[in-house]
Amino acid sequence: QVQLVESGGDLVQPGGSLRLSCATSGSMFSIIGMGWYRQAPGKQREFVAAIRSDGSTTYANSVKGRFTISRDNARNTVYLQMAYLEPEDTSVYYCNTYDSPYVTWGKGTQVTVSS
Repeated sequence: QVQLVESGGDLVQPGGSLRLSCATSGSMFSIIGMGWYRQAPGKQREFVAAIRSDGSTTYANSVKGRFTISRDNARNTVYLQMAYLEPEDTSVYYCNTYDSPYVTWGKGTQVTVSS
């Protein structure tokens, strides 16, 4: 059973930066795409960014140019570097598979952007 553990969320001022981490278990990590998703209060979960097994990436328009997704296959970890954060980025951030059926969602990590 694959487990996902997100971390790195915090309270940050507008314009600030954060790096989120998603540690995964399981032996299939290096051959599957991984994505970051977020859910704000009262809203549906939405796609943020993804990185495929070949390293290619895709981003939601709302974060393009500000967020960068990366992966470390040796550590079974995927990262989300976030810059120029805006109050609209306030959400709980989750990781999960991208081009494969979802596995059980982790608890997520809270990112709050506020002055």
